[in-house]
Amino acid sequence: MFHVGSARSALFNWAFAKQQGGAFVLRIEDTDVSRNRPEWTDGIISAMAWLGMDSAGYEGPVLSSANTDKHVVAVAQLIADGHAYYCACTREEIVARTGDQHRGYDGHCRDLGLGPGPGRAVRFRTPDTGSTMVTDVVRGDVVFENSAIDDFPIARADGSVLFLLANVVDDVDMRISHVIRAEEHLSNVPKQQMIWAALGHEAPVWAHLPLIVNEKRQKLSKRRDKVALEDYREEGYLAEAMRNYLMLLGWAPAGDREILPWPVLVDEFRLDDVNLSPAFFDVKKLRAINGIYIRDLPLDEFIARSEPWLTPPTAPWRPEAFSASVYAAVAPLVQTRVAIMSELTDSVDFLFLDEPPFDEASWSKAMTGPAAGVAAGLLDATIDGFVTVAWDTESIRACVEQAAAQFELKLGKAQAPIRVAVTGRTTGLPLFESLHVLGRDRTLDRLRSARAKI
Repeated sequence: MFHVGSARSALFNWAFAKQQGGAFVLRIEDTDVSRNRPEWTDGIISAMAWLGMDSAGYEGPVLSSANTDKHVVAVAQLIADGHAYYCACTREEIVARTGDQHRGYDGHCRDLGLGPGPGRAVRFRTPDTGSTMVTDVVRGDVVFENSAIDDFPIARADGSVLFLLANVVDDVDMRISHVIRAEEHLSNVPKQQMIWAALGHEAPVWAHLPLIVNEKRQKLSKRRDKVALEDYREEGYLAEAMRNYLMLLGWAPAGDREILPWPVLVDEFRLDDVNLSPAFFDVKKLRAINGIYIRDLPLDEFIARSEPWLTPPTAPWRPEAFSASVYAAVAPLVQTRVAIMSELTDSVDFLFLDEPPFDEASWSKAMTGPAAGVAAGLLDATIDGFVTVAWDTESIRACVEQAAAQFELKLGKAQAPIRVAVTGRTTGLPLFESLHVLGRDRTLDRLRSARAKI
């Protein structure tokens, strides 16, 4: 799963690197073996490629685990220089000494001069006094009191290194100049700056992007919200629409413009202009933007992109029942009415199913109760007219108008039972164009079948 927040961070990095003539590095932090699988990396690469960030546009993927030898050397250097030490304490021992299960490390092993041995991790020695200031492009100067930062682990008892140490060593090794990432990592920065300084290097430029929240202003959560980029892709959001929308989460181009080509977004993006406030992931707005992108597609491209939703198992009809020419005939109507591509299946299913889909609410509204008498008479009149009328859109419309006039109905009211009888629903594509494409014989068969059920 590629979180939409991670996708936003990747796009901001990618845009900034392109704008500055630099390189965007995709690094997989895989030092914790239990939390990494090859298929997860493949998923990240696939999702980024869908958004338009193909492998030609970045360096990597680089695995942090490939740099293990340099991580180990850095740990040894920090110990030798007095910036780190071996610690034999277990969590249970720390709690027993402090009497508080929520309290951090108490520095018990700091001055014992322990050497390597079974069960001994390595901790970084943090300053007891003073403060560490983090200068962040987005958040300004943030001050952390050193007394509130425990001596934190940088290597496990088995010798494997932890993220904080590996991350710094990898950044040094790859000459990373800017780190643009989510706000939740801000608390790691003072520790990382301490490691950078202890290793004799200057820290990169930090930029921590604002949280992405839902409509309740809660941080997006995979347990509660739809956050996987893949889910939006499968639902029928266009990559260019998603890319455009994600760029607006925490930043905006000048003026009231929002829908912009990618090259323009890259050219106008300014890291200094990223907003500090949480960014609301507004699915309704994303949907509206996606609809605009769909309507702007050339018709032939829209038809080509429709293919995944026109074939089983997504499509409910038999493969042999589908006709590309029939779909092409209604595609211009579909394109102006769907906001996400998956909606097109329900818009055209009546054309390719042997029988129209049955929607009980639509049938009840148009064909039962007080509406039944009018529906029966209207269908009878429509059937009689359709037998001989010229089968073109204008003639079909005129025939329905005549039937409506017999019952003193407005045209919109008269269309309801016909639409339900033929398409199975009370809403859909323009009725007369739909009947024309469906054909006289299939239309009459469905009208007669519906009439028999009233």
